[in-house]
Amino acid sequence: MCYYFSMDKQLFKRSAGILLPVASLPSPYGIGSFGKAARDWVDFLSEAGQSFWQILPLVPAGYGNSPYKSQSAFAGYPSLIDLDVLREEGLIEEKDCKDVNWDHTKKRVDYEKVDSHREKALRKAYERFHDHTPLDDFVKNNFWAEDYGMYMAIKASQGGREWMDWDKPLRTRKPKALAEVKNRLSEEIRYYIFVQYIFAGQWKALRTYANSKGVEIIGDIPIYVALDSADVWSNQKLFRLDKNSLPPEVSGCPPDSFTEDGQLWGNPLYDWGYIAKTGFKWWNERLRHSFGLYDVVRIDHFRGFEGYYSIPYGAETAKEGKWKPGPGKAFIDAVKKALPGKRIIAEDLGVRTEGVVELVDYSGFPNMKLLQFAFDSRAGKDKDDLPLSYKRNTVVYPGTHDNDTLTGWCETAPYPAVKKAMAYTGVKRPADLPPEMIRLAYECDSILAVIPMQDWLGLGSEARLNTPGSIGGSNWRWRLEERAAGDRLAASIYEMTSLYGRIRAVKA
Repeated sequence: MCYYFSMDKQLFKRSAGILLPVASLPSPYGIGSFGKAARDWVDFLSEAGQSFWQILPLVPAGYGNSPYKSQSAFAGYPSLIDLDVLREEGLIEEKDCKDVNWDHTKKRVDYEKVDSHREKALRKAYERFHDHTPLDDFVKNNFWAEDYGMYMAIKASQGGREWMDWDKPLRTRKPKALAEVKNRLSEEIRYYIFVQYIFAGQWKALRTYANSKGVEIIGDIPIYVALDSADVWSNQKLFRLDKNSLPPEVSGCPPDSFTEDGQLWGNPLYDWGYIAKTGFKWWNERLRHSFGLYDVVRIDHFRGFEGYYSIPYGAETAKEGKWKPGPGKAFIDAVKKALPGKRIIAEDLGVRTEGVVELVDYSGFPNMKLLQFAFDSRAGKDKDDLPLSYKRNTVVYPGTHDNDTLTGWCETAPYPAVKKAMAYTGVKRPADLPPEMIRLAYECDSILAVIPMQDWLGLGSEARLNTPGSIGGSNWRWRLEERAAGDRLAASIYEMTSLYGRIRAVKA
């Protein structure tokens, strides 16, 4: 059995981090970005003794504004590009930044408004961008970029129609049809490549700054991609599709005590047999690209590599689905051969069968523990896996982006769960529980403790980032208020981080 984590050469050291999406950062233009506020945030993390900044996927926001249903597994979300940096580079003017009143977006992201404004500003920047040599180099170094540019340009030219509804020559990528598109829509394709070039440059500068401050980035990649995406259109053999380019079955997860009907995600499923014959090439390329962006990669829904839940296409709920075997150890072996020594976190939450446990153990990747699940009987067989029993090769969280905040959980979780947590921590009132649960995360043996910023601030359910199974509403919209991450809070976090031996780890 192979172990990714070992005592002789630890790829992780005892440390701590904070979870905060880039989009949730404060900024004057409606959404967090890669500009000054992001650097101020990195400074806060450094002052607080944090080793890691964990973010959500940087890909374009998809259906319901979710970064887990994106039109690309490789491209970056254009609205995260910082306008002030573009202005400083002479690509846009002051009026291009401030021609919208953003006052109402300080606490919530208005995605429609933000995306529309960024589009206008970025097109003006493209008009002033005259040296296209860097774009040619970008395409050469990013195998996905040209296909993404074509997909976006074709989609825009057809009023946003899904690629499955395009004329057959384009839908099936006939060479003559692609050549015609490259010629007819060359300028539009170039624009979308330009946006990705700018995105990559700004993100690289921010990550370099973070690393210089002793802060590493934990990135997040969804296991699945959206059906209407550049990835599926340009790699149709990788997915289970019928002759009409539609999936006979889609992804999701089964009913449980949290969701009566289960979750119907709707992503196309992989053709793991074909992918295995390629040596898992596309997945290795995806992970290699991710490690070009992040220092550590968290793979969402890791249990899907052991077995995935397959739901008939067109089903109204996930109740009709069934489990099917995933690629298992062959996938792990291929990844380790292609990307030796890379740090991966396995998000293995949900239904953890013996097979899932065995695969995670085989990989050696640190897996995840949630404090909320430790006390909630609805979480299943791991309910007795209490914090002070966590194994070292784990990453502990109070909750993730899909959970309520600690304060919200204490107010809405079944009382037996809250009562058990109170008994475990020794507090007398639910209101006193959230800071003690953070303390639990810090004092347990887990190699890494990651706390959502909302929990450090003691915020309630109004600051919840996402509610699985729901669309729209407040999902993905929460933003950190200016000056919320101040010196006093940084000093308090540093004190606890130091007390429990989690001060800034050095990468091995």
